[in-house]
Amino acid sequence: MLVLEKSKENRELAELILHTGQKSQRKGGSMAKEPEKVRTGFYIEKEVLDRCDELLEQANAKSRNEFVIEALKFYCGYLTSQKIENYLLQSLSSVLVSTIRDTENRLARMDFKIATELSKLSHVVAYTHAVDEQALQSLHLKCVEEVKRINGAVDFEDAYNYQKRRT
Repeated sequence: MLVLEKSKENRELAELILHTGQKSQRKGGSMAKEPEKVRTGFYIEKEVLDRCDELLEQANAKSRNEFVIEALKFYCGYLTSQKIENYLLQSLSSVLVSTIRDTENRLARMDFKIATELSKLSHVVAYTHAVDEQALQSLHLKCVEEVKRINGAVDFEDAYNYQKRRT
């Protein structure tokens, strides 16, 4: 008798699903609705179907239908995430290019100011000190070698000690 009642209940539930596309849940007297389902058919290769059947348990799916629904949701999410990723990469690239361009402009302005100050300093030193051309050429070669050696990190104290012949 219990088996007959259960199968009658299952038939009623199946009819409800087929006719309305919704499944009722009787918990505490409330009726919760699931999203509407549409019956459709498609062709699938036997090997793919066999592979799905093998993975039903691993996917924690109770039926092929549930497995296919979850697989489609996953694939749609994957495709959407690819679009989002491409958009984010383009946005990030645009921001980085803009930031680099701003930094480049700021550095160029600073280099210009430093070059201006160095030019003024060079003119003052040249005006106040009598340096012949041979000494100037020798100083130039020494400075080029030093800047290469110290990778551009010029230290006034080192230059002062060199000029005063201190080591």
